[in-house]
Amino acid sequence: MNNFKVYNQASKPTGKEKDEVVQFLYKHLEEYGDEKEDILKCLNFAVKDSKNSLGGFVLVLKDNEGILGATIINHTGMGGYIPENILVYIAVHNKTRGKGVGKKLMQKAIEIAEGDIALHVEPHNPAKHLYEKLGFENKYLEMRLKK
Repeated sequence: MNNFKVYNQASKPTGKEKDEVVQFLYKHLEEYGDEKEDILKCLNFAVKDSKNSLGGFVLVLKDNEGILGATIINHTGMGGYIPENILVYIAVHNKTRGKGVGKKLMQKAIEIAEGDIALHVEPHNPAKHLYEKLGFENKYLEMRLKK
């Protein structure tokens, strides 16, 4: 049986739950991931466990064996010209890819999120097609300056 769990400022994860989500995302994001420390910073921002956090939520889909998929969405504090939310991380267990878990996770995240959602996706990431089917549009080319 699949169950969703939502973590936010009202329903904070324990240290063990945070570690489980971070480990899962780190492993299953594969080449699209970041360091564990950065994933934890994002999670802490979402549940308002960091200074100056605007909040957001962490959505986890589990079955009896463990996590099947997880996403972290942060509030931006903006609206209109920049969406109210940014989907920072999403991953599904590699054993469940192509079985609808990502779609189920995205649909629930869209349902929970208050306001619009932005996300970044690499052009060759197979998940790009799912996002387009769910209504996401490629509005801009993102450019970054690393200092």
